[in-house]
Amino acid sequence: MGMATKGDYYDILGVARDATQEEIRKAYLKLAHKYHPDKTGGDKKAEEKLKEVNEAYDTLKNPDKRSQYDAMCRAQAAGFGGFGPGFDTTFTGGFGGFEAPFDDFFDVLFGRTSRTRRHGVRPGNDLEYRMRITLREAAKGTSKRIRFSRMELCVDCNGTGAARGTQPTTCPECRGSGQIRRAQGFFSISQTCPRCRGTGQAVLSPCTRCGGSGRGQVERELQVDVPPGVDTGQRLRLAGEGEPGEGGGPRGELYVVIEVESDEIFQRDGNDVYCEVPISFAQAALGDTIQVPTLDGGKAELRIPPGTQPGTKFRLAGLGVRDVRGYYTGDEYVVILVEVPTKLTREQRELIAKFQELASAQSYPLHRRFIEKLKRSLGS
Repeated sequence: MGMATKGDYYDILGVARDATQEEIRKAYLKLAHKYHPDKTGGDKKAEEKLKEVNEAYDTLKNPDKRSQYDAMCRAQAAGFGGFGPGFDTTFTGGFGGFEAPFDDFFDVLFGRTSRTRRHGVRPGNDLEYRMRITLREAAKGTSKRIRFSRMELCVDCNGTGAARGTQPTTCPECRGSGQIRRAQGFFSISQTCPRCRGTGQAVLSPCTRCGGSGRGQVERELQVDVPPGVDTGQRLRLAGEGEPGEGGGPRGELYVVIEVESDEIFQRDGNDVYCEVPISFAQAALGDTIQVPTLDGGKAELRIPPGTQPGTKFRLAGLGVRDVRGYYTGDEYVVILVEVPTKLTREQRELIAKFQELASAQSYPLHRRFIEKLKRSLGS
């Protein structure tokens, strides 16, 4: 999480700047399917593209983040970028908003102040975990235990970064204000102090355990309940399971990104599923009642009428995937494949040959119509 994307978020998702939230969601799901590892074969460029798509959606799906991002784009278009060394207008999703320099610029430009900024209070970093599940698990829901690594406050210094028996002192760079001012032409720009990162305090004797960072990597385990109907690209939000904030700021979030694996029997299309079932020539010609697999692991009875053609599609209502919001359940579609027999015995060959002798044009209406169309096209 937290990587900066150079491209415009709207361009990445392929939507207009005035797109509705539903249009943004649909565009995201379409791209998530397109760049899914199962479809791209693990292509590295596709993986990077999927990361860009996820980052863009993370911002544009959130009305607050989206409005901030739009404000930044308007400001850059108006010529407020490039105020000199150290002034950064890069947007990042890592801390759930804009980095401090850009916020400080707007504070000065519009006469705002931010007490949380002045005291170095920042929300924790969001984290992302990619969970692979089967299509059947996605259909009925599942519960999985995940293990991931996140930053936590150092147990020795309790996050201060100072060695035991010592305390952070007033930052000599900003003299405890957490801010430094730089003259940029007609503007006086207030920026977060790079040494103390806005806390107003500096560590002279770093903690030996964390090296003065105040944090360290810790393994965390969680039980995640996945609701029925999820699809590739959808995310589950686990509030407060991200990394701790700075200066008393709230924890970030943990987002579990779903990746649904391909299934050997079923293909999913939205909430509907498709299943190809082979039958014999005799079953197709004479009709039959067969058993077909269902997504829940059971079987359903399907009547094959006489004369069924290859590619005929039968609908089994309500046997698809339940909508993730619980509004409805999709259908299962059985596509018939008529299998031509191979490795025939002598007796079988003779019987088929006899059948062919007895067959008439009425037995093959598709072939008859094709010949008639061919004659008309040739003018004969």
